Amino acid sequence: MSRQSITLANQNDEWLKEQVAKEEFTSKSEAVNYLIKQARERDEYVEFVRMKLDKAEKSGFAKKQTREEMLAEFKKKLNV
Repeated sequence: MSRQSITLANQNDEWLKEQVAKEEFTSKSEAVNYLIKQARERDEYVEFVRMKLDKAEKSGFAKKQTREEMLAEFKKKLNV
């Protein structure tokens, strides 16, 4: 693993310390790695949705809705 040195805002450092104290994570490093993993998975999901929307738009499926309208409809159906 790569070792990094980062500077955190006080409120973020306190939150990390609380998570470790509550034993949600064994260390601040574990918590940071988890949060980065979650952000990467979210980014992958967003890219997947974009790809699907682009494909639908190009197929003529979405001629009556904008990308934003379609995304809002999908989120509503998923209760996001």
